[in-house]
Amino acid sequence: MAAKRKSSPRRSTRAGGLRNLYRRWRSRSNTLSDTLWSEALRSSAYARVLPPDDRARLRELTAQVLRAKFLEGAAGFKVTEPVRARIALHAVIPVLHLGLDYYADWSSIVIYPGDFRVHDEYMDEHGIVHREIMDLCGQSMSQGPIVLSWEAMREEDETPGDHDLVIHECAHKLDLLNGDANGFPPLHPDMDTRAWARDFRAAYQRLCAGLGSDAAGAGRIDPYAAEDPAEFFAVMSETFFTNPHLVYEIHPTVYKQLQRFYRQDPARYIGSAR
Repeated sequence: MAAKRKSSPRRSTRAGGLRNLYRRWRSRSNTLSDTLWSEALRSSAYARVLPPDDRARLRELTAQVLRAKFLEGAAGFKVTEPVRARIALHAVIPVLHLGLDYYADWSSIVIYPGDFRVHDEYMDEHGIVHREIMDLCGQSMSQGPIVLSWEAMREEDETPGDHDLVIHECAHKLDLLNGDANGFPPLHPDMDTRAWARDFRAAYQRLCAGLGSDAAGAGRIDPYAAEDPAEFFAVMSETFFTNPHLVYEIHPTVYKQLQRFYRQDPARYIGSAR
């Protein structure tokens, strides 16, 4: 569960003015270069087809993420400027019309050269504690960073499909904003929580019931979505931005809920024959 923020002490108007001047100077002095931006854009079909105003906002928020988040390599991986720009762009896509305040509770992204090994511990419904070792390509820690595999992202760029590791893990971070990851992020005041629960539960159950067959699009949606409701939300989120027509075709009510939550309509810009 995310810790509550303490309100900061009130500062003088003069201090606030100086702070705002510094922020504006920092913003101008750390703009994303045209070369880096063009290279990062090549990794996202959705970003490339956004309207000019949205693309400009995406670029500005990407630059802000690069200033606000610490991207570090692990296991010998060297984080280059193109790697940083590519990851930051994909991280911004889900919050393009939500704002970076949705990412205020975490500050770093760790990148491994490939899959990484973690030790997991959980308790089942009978109170028995299980321990296991898993190899992962991505992880979002409730009280820590996002961890990513560069190899997985490189494969996405070389063979475009429905996967987007960064968006997937950022969706988990959004899910964690109001407690445990359960596929139920904090909804906007104009959204119906009962309708969200109904639509996601029905779609998740249909997917699980259809595993091993073509029912409910089970053969076309990443089967990892059937792991639990949290993974279903994350997989639906990444597919919403990479292959929106697939989500709309198989789970139209889920598409509409994601459209309201993310305040975006990818199917409007990405062709159905992609």
